[in-house]
Amino acid sequence: MRLILAALTATALLSTPAFAAPCRDAKGKFIKCATKPAPKTTRCKDAKGKFAKCGTPGAHPA
Repeated sequence: MRLILAALTATALLSTPAFAAPCRDAKGKFIKCATKPAPKTTRCKDAKGKFAKCGTPGAHPA
């Protein structure tokens, strides 16, 4: 009886979806998980508060 119980427990633990890849892309397909978070992009704004390229005169990081 103990042998059957141990075998059922082992089967239940190995068949759980916890071993599946938890990372998915925007379409819902499984992908390899990123090891580091993506670096944040710096956005710049002009004097009026609108987004502009960071190389333009008068633009500052926001």
